[in-house]
Amino acid sequence: MSADDQSAPREPSVDDHSVVVFDRGAAIEQSDAFENPGLPPHRPRQTDLHPHKERRAERQVVGWFLASMLGSVLAIVAYIAVPIEHGNMTSVRLNNLFLGLAIALALLGIGIGGMHWARQLMSSHEVVEERHLSRGSVPSRERAVEIFRLGDEESGFTRRSLIRNTLIGAVALVPLPAVVLFRDLAPAQDAVQAISHTMWEPGMRLALDPSGAPIKAADVTIGSAFHVIPEELAEIGHGEGYLDQKALAAVLLVRVPTERLKEAPGREGWSYDGIVAYSKICTHVGCPVALYEQQTHHLLCPCHQSTFDVTEHAKVIFGPAKRPLPQLPITVDDEGYLIAQRDFTEPIGPSYFERLHNVDPEHIPASGAETETRA
Repeated sequence: MSADDQSAPREPSVDDHSVVVFDRGAAIEQSDAFENPGLPPHRPRQTDLHPHKERRAERQVVGWFLASMLGSVLAIVAYIAVPIEHGNMTSVRLNNLFLGLAIALALLGIGIGGMHWARQLMSSHEVVEERHLSRGSVPSRERAVEIFRLGDEESGFTRRSLIRNTLIGAVALVPLPAVVLFRDLAPAQDAVQAISHTMWEPGMRLALDPSGAPIKAADVTIGSAFHVIPEELAEIGHGEGYLDQKALAAVLLVRVPTERLKEAPGREGWSYDGIVAYSKICTHVGCPVALYEQQTHHLLCPCHQSTFDVTEHAKVIFGPAKRPLPQLPITVDDEGYLIAQRDFTEPIGPSYFERLHNVDPEHIPASGAETETRA
């Protein structure tokens, strides 16, 4: 073999095997040879070296907190001064624009002010915090309290009263726009009046939704369920106001064995031969009650599983709903078609919409449970 052959690198063969065994003890011994480098040298900030720059940074933090307070006030002003007009999309866009900008200023003021405070004024010394896997001893917990006290001193939260007070003011004001906005979710008096009456009038025929075909009592078999609207509503067609009226007047019509009905005094005449009609709008949050269980005669709201017993004036037997579904008194006309005796005697929809309302005293149940006043 020549010298060149000896110096040339040899390709590994399948017979070459190398096994590396990690000796933890040896590694620990070797690690002792390295010194802990410690923390890098502390680099003071400009605010640490120059008092006038520290005061300037403090004024900047205060300015951001004041800007946040201003944004909170402007959000309320924008919400009131730029109202949304019905059918005017420009008013919707302007309201959203000014409201969004003001709320963004309120939130950004707190966020930027807090970050600027932490970066320029709070203590910037690097520290090492030891972690404990279990509850510390009494001395260590006392030390933790001492650390919190030192943190308060280093941050200047207690000492820098101007920053502290403006921060508290900004945090206190920032929820106010939400309070004003959510307050408008409460129904106005005209909205309460709107849900107190529907299209149902004495003698108005019950019609299938959406065909508008009137329903005869003979067509309603035991165990069946029909989605019903007033016949006059079907004749209007899908014009302006159709959906609003339909949402108020929608009814579920079912038939149960007459011996299963448990009618309260004063309501014996509200059904016809086991046929009962109830508002389709759930009394929890207004979802459509559309699921009917034939064997148990229960109506189920698919949104939050409120369950109503059809055989006993649709009383609540399960779920978050707090009151029964309003019942529509029905009968038949001379041709055998189902008709309404009158409108609902209580507001339809969620219970939190219910307010004082006028009810015909002749149709108040003896128990009075259906017409109680709710705040």
